[in-house]
Amino acid sequence: MTQVNQYVKGLLDRDRVLASLFVRGEISNYKAHSSGHHYFSLKDAGGTIQCVMFRRDAAGLRFRPENGMKVIASGHVSLFPMGGQYQLYCTSLTPEGVGDLHVAFEQMKEKLYREGLFDPAHKRPIPRFPGRIALITSPVGAAVRDMLRILGARWPLAEVVVLPVRVQGTEAAGEISAALAWANRNQVADLIITGRGGGSMEDLWAFNEEPVARAIYASAIPVISAVGHEPDVTIADFVADKRAATPSNAAELAVPDQKEIMARLAQTEARLTQAIGRRLERARKELEQATRCRTLQNPMAYVDDCRMRLDYQRQQLARGLSTAAGRERERFARLSAGLDALSPLKVLGRGYAIARNTDGEIVSSVGDVAAGDTLSLRVTDGEISCQVR
Repeated sequence: MTQVNQYVKGLLDRDRVLASLFVRGEISNYKAHSSGHHYFSLKDAGGTIQCVMFRRDAAGLRFRPENGMKVIASGHVSLFPMGGQYQLYCTSLTPEGVGDLHVAFEQMKEKLYREGLFDPAHKRPIPRFPGRIALITSPVGAAVRDMLRILGARWPLAEVVVLPVRVQGTEAAGEISAALAWANRNQVADLIITGRGGGSMEDLWAFNEEPVARAIYASAIPVISAVGHEPDVTIADFVADKRAATPSNAAELAVPDQKEIMARLAQTEARLTQAIGRRLERARKELEQATRCRTLQNPMAYVDDCRMRLDYQRQQLARGLSTAAGRERERFARLSAGLDALSPLKVLGRGYAIARNTDGEIVSSVGDVAAGDTLSLRVTDGEISCQVR
C-alpha cells in the first residue's frame, strides 16, 4: 500500500498541469488547526476536492475564510501517502468577485462593530483650543507638511509634536499603535492626529489593521483620523473620535482659525465699548439731573420742607381727631336721650307703679294673684310691701 501511494504521489508531482493550477469553488468543512494549518474542502456543482493550506502560506491571508465563501485557490495537487488521499496544497486564496482586501475590511469592520469599538457614546469631544497636538504620521511627504502649515497659520499658539512612524508596509500598523500608546502613556498632547496622504487600498491598509483600531479606541487623548482623500474610508475612521476627509481637513478641524477669533474679539470689544458708552451717558444725565436738585443745592431746604409737611400733617391729624370726637359726643347724646326715654323710672315718675310677686315676677293681671299674696310695689322713690285682700 505504501509503495502504491508513493508511486501515485510521484505521478501527481511530475504532472506539470497539477503542479500549478487555479481552482474555483465554495469553501466547506473549514477548520483552522491550532498548528496554524488550515483544512477545508472546495466544491462546485460536480465535485469536491480536499485542500490544505500550511501555516507559512496562511499567515499571508488578509481575510478570514468562512464556509460558503466562493474563492479561487492556487496551488498544486499531490497525495498524502499516509492517508492515501490526493488533495490541493493551497498557497493562496482570493475571494471570487472581490479582492481579499475588501473582504478583510468588511470582516474586520463587522467584528469591531459587534465589540462596540464604533459606539458614538465612547467618542471623546475634540478640545476647542488644544495647547499641544501630536501628529502620528510619516515625517516625510506632503501630508505632514500640509498639516504643519495649516496648524501654524490657523492657530500658532498650539505646539505641534511629530511622532514619526511608517504609514505603509508590514511594520506600519505596529509602529502606529505603539506611537498611540506612547503618546497616552506620556501625555504628550491634548489632541492626536494620525493619518497619511492618499493611495491605493493596499497603501492605506495599515489603518485597517486591528492593532491600530484598538490603540485608537484605548486612547484617553482624543484622536482625529486623517487617512487618504475624501472617498477613502478606513477602520481607523470608524473608531476615531472624529474623521477628517484629508490630512489638511484634519488640521482645520483640530484648531480654530485665529482670524475668525480675532474678528470675533473685535466685534465683542466694539459691543462692550458701545454698552459702556451708553451706560456712561445715562450716568452723566442722572448726575446732571441730581446736581439740579434743590435738596442737594441747599440741604436745609429739604429739612424745612419736611418740617412744613410735619406741621401740616399734625394740623390735619388734630382737626380730624376733633371732628371725630364731636361726632362721637353727638352720637352719645342721642343714645343717652333714647335710653332715658325708654327708662321705666320715667314712667314711675308720672305716678305709675310696678307690682312684683315674691319670686320677683311682674304682675300684669289680676289673675296672677290670689288673696293673701304678698306683693312689692315699685314707685318712683322706693318700694311698698302690701298684701292682696
